[in-house]
Amino acid sequence: MKTIPGGVTAPIGFRAAGVYSGIKKKKKQQLDLALVVSDHEGPVAGVFTTNQVVAAPVILDRLHLKQGIGRAFLVNSGNANACTGSEGMEAAQEMAQLAATTLNCAPHTIFVGSTGVIGQPLPIACIRKALPALAARVTRRGGAEAAAAIMTTDLKPKQVAVRAQLGGKLVTVGGMAKGSGMIHPNMATMLGYLTTDAAIGQRALQSALKQAVDQSFNCITVDGDTSTNDTVLCLANGMAGNRPITAGSADFTRFCAMLETVCRTLALKICWDGEGVTKVVRVEVTGAESPKAAKQVAQTVATSNLVKTALFGGDANWGRVMAALGRAGVPLDPSRISLQFGGVPMVRKGLGLGRAAERQLTKVFKTKEFTILIDLAQGKASAHMWTTDLSYEYVRINASYRS
Repeated sequence: MKTIPGGVTAPIGFRAAGVYSGIKKKKKQQLDLALVVSDHEGPVAGVFTTNQVVAAPVILDRLHLKQGIGRAFLVNSGNANACTGSEGMEAAQEMAQLAATTLNCAPHTIFVGSTGVIGQPLPIACIRKALPALAARVTRRGGAEAAAAIMTTDLKPKQVAVRAQLGGKLVTVGGMAKGSGMIHPNMATMLGYLTTDAAIGQRALQSALKQAVDQSFNCITVDGDTSTNDTVLCLANGMAGNRPITAGSADFTRFCAMLETVCRTLALKICWDGEGVTKVVRVEVTGAESPKAAKQVAQTVATSNLVKTALFGGDANWGRVMAALGRAGVPLDPSRISLQFGGVPMVRKGLGLGRAAERQLTKVFKTKEFTILIDLAQGKASAHMWTTDLSYEYVRINASYRS
């Protein structure tokens, strides 16, 4: 497997574009409407937010996913179309119908997405007016433009593509994502759109996507908030001409690795582009009694505001990690716990290793990326998460988001 230039248009048969439709404030003139189109329809898989307050595009995409066939993604930024009632649902349906008419395909093969401010009516007239020019603009080189068009508070577009030999042919997986704040597992305020030219069935694709998301997008947290719009979709058009991938086969294992690489790369790009982020830290838990316990411990530490502010301030306060472990809701023996920060041992069998270790830890905290390793010494299960620091800039951005 190798990383190649491009994003959603790297696989064979995919075209994309982005335009300014007028949804975002005119003074910014940012791209705010993206279209990704496959030359042929094919199997589609999806994973969505677990928030009980769900945006209209998520409701519609879940319905379309029951058909299992996709042709295009149409995504706007600047407006979430969430908490907008029946009017919002009608707008989402019109987005799909407009794209279907333009592309001459069935509405259920169109998957729509929205991101931005919650609670404001989606200006569907802007999309209605802009779509013909957007559809005419799609090209094999339009992936970067589409990735820019789905951004909100993101500082930079996020895209990646990988390629490998599968079933006797070169197969490519590409992707783009957006996310900066409201980032938390299951999932966060993030949108992810993946494309592949692999020949694969819908059930196998859904299984592969769920595995990839569980190891990537569901392992990142910026601020502990889960959004109303979170969506990850993957569309496969089979144009690579490979031997069809079946679940459980060697090709399936390799395809899962490709998909996970794309998802993990995009997830970490989201972390690094998080609002006000200056550090990205991997929280790794080992020695847990069960995978569930390991994940719960990792998530508790990763989402602790006291841990996150210590990371920002460079405070060598390992006690905050110990305190988070104690409230994780998992039975543990404090006298068996060991901690390392960036490879520096700080706690052994529940006891701190003194001032010299803390001085070394201060140096670790000055770096932008390191691992907190937590050994519970109670079993063989492990889990990981990526977290970020919590800075003044995060508060500033979110205190004035709507303005």
